[in-house]
Amino acid sequence: MSDRTPPIDPATNPPRGPLVGGQTPPRPQPATLQGRHVRLGPLDPAKDAADLFPAVSGPERERLFAYLVDAPFESEASLRAALEAAASTNAAVTLAIRDASGEKTLGRASFMRIEPAHRSVEVGSILFSPSLSRTPAGTEAMYLMAAHAFDLGYRRYEWKCDALNAPSRAAALRFGFRFEGIFERHMIIKGRSRDTAWFAMTEDDWPANKAAFEAWLDPANFDGEGRQIRRLAEFRAAG
Repeated sequence: MSDRTPPIDPATNPPRGPLVGGQTPPRPQPATLQGRHVRLGPLDPAKDAADLFPAVSGPERERLFAYLVDAPFESEASLRAALEAAASTNAAVTLAIRDASGEKTLGRASFMRIEPAHRSVEVGSILFSPSLSRTPAGTEAMYLMAAHAFDLGYRRYEWKCDALNAPSRAAALRFGFRFEGIFERHMIIKGRSRDTAWFAMTEDDWPANKAAFEAWLDPANFDGEGRQIRRLAEFRAAG
């Protein structure tokens, strides 16, 4: 008697993915997410526009908006109108990124392409003021949003950007997303053709990424002048 497993006949039993158990997760809500450096929470369009407009209207304005769907805002009123529209839509959930006390708005980011049935959600429409970019606070904001998505029960967390947006692509890799490919001629943004770079992390990736984020954000990883001692990628590689 043979112990060999009979071969699978693809004509009668084609290969399929594993069954997925568990419950469909709820849609993200504009919840308050508290960290050591930042507090994310529901939009307050008047306050957020008053804080953000001066910060995103300076010399770096063109760089900040080069790859966003938004055009640079011409006035505080136009930014407020955009935030009011974001607060009222069900298509995405936009959170204000504020300092840890919640007093000053430093940026915004959104949960997008929310697909509870497939347990997939994207982070996007990220606008960091210069004071938030390349800081522990900015990294913590991205950690808090990822943690919230996986805590809700999502199994796939996506990041997409213009394929020409080198800083965004580098940030995705730094945060632990894996590059999945380029969608050519994917969109037309501000009249220009856009190829889109796709990145994702899954529920299988998250435990190691979560541990790396938390180790990097630990105060012990920064010297007396606030400089990192070990890079985020080092913690992820060590895990």
